[in-house]
Amino acid sequence: MNLKSKHKVQATFSMSSMTDVIFLLLIFFMLTASFITPSGLPVNLPSSQSSEIVMQKISVTITKDLQYFVNNQKTSRGSVEALLRTNLGGNEGIVVLHCDASVPVSRLVEIAGIATNLKAKVSIATKPQ
Repeated sequence: MNLKSKHKVQATFSMSSMTDVIFLLLIFFMLTASFITPSGLPVNLPSSQSSEIVMQKISVTITKDLQYFVNNQKTSRGSVEALLRTNLGGNEGIVVLHCDASVPVSRLVEIAGIATNLKAKVSIATKPQ
């Protein structure tokens, strides 16, 4: 009596489709991870109802002890305009202001005015509520 089946099941698995999926996921995460550039300086951001993520080109940070940083480079209050001008390079760009909640509004408006005079769009970084 011959009880063996004519159709033998192959116990192999093709990994080519799995590597394609993993490669596509790797590309997706690499591209989306570069959209957010965190500020490396400890600043207590104010909160707002709608916190929208903006692709930033230039970051200006004002700490609670009124120290100024342009792209994490410490600078004086008077040289902020020159650094913004060189970083923008005459092009329209986006300047994201990272200001501590205790910083006077006049300092924030001053930096926003400098960026606006250089034809840059100004965005204020906040944390979601």
